[in-house]
Amino acid sequence: MANSGVRFDFDTVVERKNTNSAKFDMAERSGKPADILPMWVADMDFPVAPCITEALQKRIDHAIYGYGGLMEEYDKAVTGWFSRRFGWEAQPEWLVRTSGVVFSINIAVRAFTREGDGVIIQQPVYYPFQSAVENNNRKLVNSELLFENGRYTMDFADFEKKVVEEQVKLFVLCSPHNPVGRVWTKEELIQIGDICVRHGVLILSDEIHADFTYPGVTHTIFASLKPEFAENTITCTAPSKTFNLAGLQTSNVFIANEKLRETYQKYLQRMGYHGPALMGQTACMAAYESAGDWLDQLQDYLKGNLDFMRDFLREKLPQLKLVEPEGTYLVWLDCSALGLKGEALDKFIVEKAKLWLDDGLMFGPGGEGFQRFNIACPRATLREGLERLH
Repeated sequence: MANSGVRFDFDTVVERKNTNSAKFDMAERSGKPADILPMWVADMDFPVAPCITEALQKRIDHAIYGYGGLMEEYDKAVTGWFSRRFGWEAQPEWLVRTSGVVFSINIAVRAFTREGDGVIIQQPVYYPFQSAVENNNRKLVNSELLFENGRYTMDFADFEKKVVEEQVKLFVLCSPHNPVGRVWTKEELIQIGDICVRHGVLILSDEIHADFTYPGVTHTIFASLKPEFAENTITCTAPSKTFNLAGLQTSNVFIANEKLRETYQKYLQRMGYHGPALMGQTACMAAYESAGDWLDQLQDYLKGNLDFMRDFLREKLPQLKLVEPEGTYLVWLDCSALGLKGEALDKFIVEKAKLWLDDGLMFGPGGEGFQRFNIACPRATLREGLERLH
């Protein structure tokens, strides 16, 4: 994507308190100290790309907010982004618009499995995966990731064994992985995909963090690897993480298999859902059409934040080990050397450091002794957060 020559500011700290922010205004309601510094939930402390604000302002100035239609231009903007960025030639007819990836996952669980069916995930993993399974009365099956020498890998033997023994119907893949930061290689994705195809397991691939990778690492769209994967996969994407649009509740689900797509759409209709909000569509189009330069500069800034954090920990907090992320703006910190686990560790982080992180326990087995740290913020904020741990 061509460089516009415009330089974007990611250093200015923008006040977010008293804006009905889940991140900044819910501390006391959540039992946290009022003066806590929040670095937990996965949204960014940066203003959106100016082109997004301009598109929204134009819509606001029109001053009529009626029902929104499903625009062909929207489909082209979304599929065009994935073509340019990932070389994935998704077809517009594959696209199903939804209001969020978590919502989309829950719909898939209900549409493609029955109560009591096995759904497999790889913990420690984004905690709404477990909720989507258990809240819909499906059987949670966990193939825990392996953690060796500071790096996470999939346990393929355990995964296949559990798929067979638990009669698994659906696999929810996190790619890139939240919270451990892995960007799975093509070889890893093919191996796990072949297992699923071999045993008739449908794959839901959550790729909401696809746009965030660090130098030398490439994200691969899972459905692009093999035709049989494309026919057996529901790919969940959204502009929300990439462009800081979570509050506008817009996501895009790609389903190449026509029969699966029809089933999914019918279930959405049964739920009374007919499409995302007008403002969300407007922002998504503007982002995918015109915010590529902004994202490229953001990626550079996040790398700088990661470098800063790595150096800080090495020099001042060597007992905390950074699990080197390959993607996302979420850093997984190994705090086991502190000798604190569970509630004791969280209490130390909250009450002593006055820092609000996501405790590793919420991500399931394998998460104990870890904390998830959001580095998508101005460097001054990151510095303050790390100093509070010091």
